[in-house]
Amino acid sequence: MNKHLNPAHLFPVLAVASFAATTAFTSLAMAGEAAIPAGVFTNAQTADQYLAKDTLIGAKVHGADGKIIGDIEDLIINDYNLVTGVVMGTGGFLGVAEKKVGVNVQALKFVEKDGKTEISLPEATPEVLAATEAYKRTQPNKSLLERAKEKAQELTDKSTATAKSAAEDAKPTLDSAVEKTKDAYEKAKEAAKPMLDTATEKTKEAYEKAKDAAGSAVESAKKAIDEATAPAPAPAPAPAPAPAPEAPKP
Repeated sequence: MNKHLNPAHLFPVLAVASFAATTAFTSLAMAGEAAIPAGVFTNAQTADQYLAKDTLIGAKVHGADGKIIGDIEDLIINDYNLVTGVVMGTGGFLGVAEKKVGVNVQALKFVEKDGKTEISLPEATPEVLAATEAYKRTQPNKSLLERAKEKAQELTDKSTATAKSAAEDAKPTLDSAVEKTKDAYEKAKEAAKPMLDTATEKTKEAYEKAKDAAGSAVESAKKAIDEATAPAPAPAPAPAPAPAPEAPKP
């Protein structure tokens, strides 16, 4: 980073980038398509760019004597979505009784020192900071309930998009598994067909044999019934008695 940087280059259009990224993320999640719209996303940080959380938010601000006079807590953005200033917390202890003052970006000095960016505000002496009016918000700070609702909605949206993306990523694997299952089923069906045909033929043969055996049994039973129910033959006539022998004559 150069020792004297143009503030206009130092502060990217954070609000626009955030809104665009959120809108694009939601649109892609709803569409379920992998098409990337041109001019919306950036996937790398260039040499003349930096992230606000890395360099600004929470950064210590030094006075002319090198001592820390405060820390940057927020960014001030205008209607054109350009960062015009920062909100700096001064005084107090661990945030208690801390005074917040607004600082124009042009007043901040950025110097590369020992591989790190050091921010200073030479004009901010203890007397000047004491006399400077506290920064006034035009919009009330979000309540804990509002922040909790927003975070819950954020987690819900991200979880939904993540689940949908995971489902889409898993679809080819699922389709492949279905196809493999179909192939396995067809192969098993073909392999079982000869056995099934053989079993069918044996079943038919057994049926025919059982049918023949049953037919023979029926015929035998019928014959036995016929014999048992046939009328008995008439008894033969008794033979005539032999004539009595004649008595001998005297």
